[in-house]
Amino acid sequence: MSDAVIKSSAPPIIANWRQYIPYLGFVLIFAFFSATLYNQGFLEPNNLLNILRQTAMISIMAVGMTYVLSAGEIDLSIGMVAGLISLVAAVAMDHFGATAGVVAGLLAGGLVGLVNALLTTRIGIPSFLTTLAMMGIARGTAMWMTDTKSVPILDDNFNWLFGGGNLGPIPVLVIWTLVIAVIGHIVLRRTTFGRRVLATGGSEAAARYSGIDTRGIKMRVLIISSLGAAIAGMLYAGRLHSGRFQLGEGDELSVIAAAVLGGTSLFGGAGSVVGSIVGSLMIGVINNGLLLMGLEYSQQLIARGVIIIVAVAISQSRK
Repeated sequence: MSDAVIKSSAPPIIANWRQYIPYLGFVLIFAFFSATLYNQGFLEPNNLLNILRQTAMISIMAVGMTYVLSAGEIDLSIGMVAGLISLVAAVAMDHFGATAGVVAGLLAGGLVGLVNALLTTRIGIPSFLTTLAMMGIARGTAMWMTDTKSVPILDDNFNWLFGGGNLGPIPVLVIWTLVIAVIGHIVLRRTTFGRRVLATGGSEAAARYSGIDTRGIKMRVLIISSLGAAIAGMLYAGRLHSGRFQLGEGDELSVIAAAVLGGTSLFGGAGSVVGSIVGSLMIGVINNGLLLMGLEYSQQLIARGVIIIVAVAISQSRK
């Protein structure tokens, strides 16, 4: 019997075992910290809810990053855009009210995404360089617009809706994450747009010859990524009751790691929103566990770097 026949006759769950690596990894990491930190309160409900709160913004940005990476691009500006939008929303809210603050935040996020998209798809600058430059522009703009000062948010309704509230025992941040994850998953897996995103990342030339507007697809995913950063920035602001330029700083590393750990390829053509959420939770569990172990922030950064290396290795192994 040929190898092809043997491979085709293997049960799907065995033939596609690699797709379950993120979930298995999460279970093993969670079990490890549960066993070693049981006496430190790792499994206490308040600590688990705290992990969900802390990873919510990363998870939301990871959904947008999943689309960008799946289309064969990357967005390094996503963390700094979140910080910028937190200030834009806070300043607009201070002058015109909560609704204006939300609208201003979404419009500013969409504008940043549009600039990234136009520079990448129309002028031809690689998205790596475009968004790297935008990272600095967003940070500089956020620092300049308020002279590095934080802007307090005094609207209780905004603070409750964007990060500070609870529906019973469930934090509003968790609800935001679930809603965006469900929408992101359905669009990527069940719509024509999602299939075109994956086709564009899989082989841009083949997708173009099949009639897909690949430049249009890449424009849209970069805008989606910045809108995700805008929502995350407002959630940061609502949770902390203020806009600050430091919010989101360094998040791009965690966001990319979460997406790739969850099964999204750095090289395009493969993406999983559910996997990205699991990857985000995995990073959150690791950060929380290291903190409970008494490791310093610098040591946590080292661990985060190791996570990214592992994520790249996993991504390459799936090619």
